[in-house]
Amino acid sequence: MKKITTDRRKFIKQSSMAAGSLLAMPLVSEGSFFNSSADDTIKVALIGCGGRGTGAAMQALLTKQNVKLVAMADAFRNRIDECYSNLMADDLMEVAGIKGSVKSRVAVPEANKFVGFDGYLKAIPLADVVILTTPPGFRPQHFEEVVKQGKHAFVEKPMATDPAGIKRVLEAATLARQKKLNIVVGLQRHYQNSYRELYKRLKQGMIGDIVSAQAWWNNEGVWVNQRQPGMTEMEYQMRNWYYFNWLCGDHIVEQHIHNLDVVNWFKGGYPVKAQGMGGREVRKGKDFGEIFDHHYVEFQYADGSIMNSQCRHIKGTLSKVDELIMGTSGTIQCGAGRITDRKGTTLYQFDKTGENDPYQAEHDELFEAIAKSEYKFDDAENGARSTMTAILGRMATYSGQVVEFDKALNSGISIQPARYAWDADMPLKPGANGLYSAAIPGVTKYFS
Repeated sequence: MKKITTDRRKFIKQSSMAAGSLLAMPLVSEGSFFNSSADDTIKVALIGCGGRGTGAAMQALLTKQNVKLVAMADAFRNRIDECYSNLMADDLMEVAGIKGSVKSRVAVPEANKFVGFDGYLKAIPLADVVILTTPPGFRPQHFEEVVKQGKHAFVEKPMATDPAGIKRVLEAATLARQKKLNIVVGLQRHYQNSYRELYKRLKQGMIGDIVSAQAWWNNEGVWVNQRQPGMTEMEYQMRNWYYFNWLCGDHIVEQHIHNLDVVNWFKGGYPVKAQGMGGREVRKGKDFGEIFDHHYVEFQYADGSIMNSQCRHIKGTLSKVDELIMGTSGTIQCGAGRITDRKGTTLYQFDKTGENDPYQAEHDELFEAIAKSEYKFDDAENGARSTMTAILGRMATYSGQVVEFDKALNSGISIQPARYAWDADMPLKPGANGLYSAAIPGVTKYFS
């Protein structure tokens, strides 16, 4: 969260200084920010108060609309307290030269801070908009409840961690559409200027028909939280959630979904099958749960075109997060914002001075639509199907077999605990040596 706040403060300060006036700031304006009447307040509930939840709440509170955070829920009390403290201490609006502060938009009394697995049930009724930022294993049940209660939502990716969860999300997405609920999913490249401009030119035919794509999410990996004395197995796995598939889905689902989603978006569809390889080259200790540290997947679309995908968490290796889209007459280099013909001649180059902050744009556009009573955002189904693309990739690398999208989606496979409680009997437990069992390609099977 410290990095999120520091980066945001730096972004706002630099933008303001470069422009020489507040008029250059695309995120906020003094006139529209604080002069709204009380009856147009958009009430927000935050479900999941970790680092991403704190960042998403900050972005919601930095929109131009009359937004108030009114409720918070998390399984852990310390997460709520840390999040609340960060929001109340923030001075981002002063950095931008605006009167007021983020904390002036935080109106969460002690009675509206809900702790435990059922806290979301108490927070959602208090809001107009719900931010869902728990570990993704909880996303299907939380999203179902949001839609059931008729609330708009910002839903962080991924949407689930198993096929059964995806089916639940798809059913809720249909109901959300019927209720005309605005749903924005945290696949922020859809809200990034450079990607939008590249997509526009793709649709204009600049590269012809897509024949193949490459996608990368290679870096050093993420944090590890150590087991503490007295922790139940449920608490340990939730504190160290990134390394357990029922919570995270593996890093191909939790992170690489961004790149897979970009290719699906540009392709205008989803793969029909996948095969691949992966394993645990360095993640071999008891601190790393069950997830792999590298995946390579070949996804095939209905027209025969291929997406080659790789993601890796190994220190000291090449770091690359990007997408490459190849067409019959040209290539899109997404990270560079560039389109070239087949000989390498530049056909289009996005001007990086026109880039926006897509994390902020997601919230700006969502809350503007809600304030205007407009139904504009229906991201849930795509979010679910791109999540299923990543789950398909995990199933392919874990098994070493060809896995079909529809067969996997309709398999009913669930990796969730039978119940959510601190004393729950977990589906995956460490052995006598403290190690967790992991998938073995060629041994692990999903279908006969």
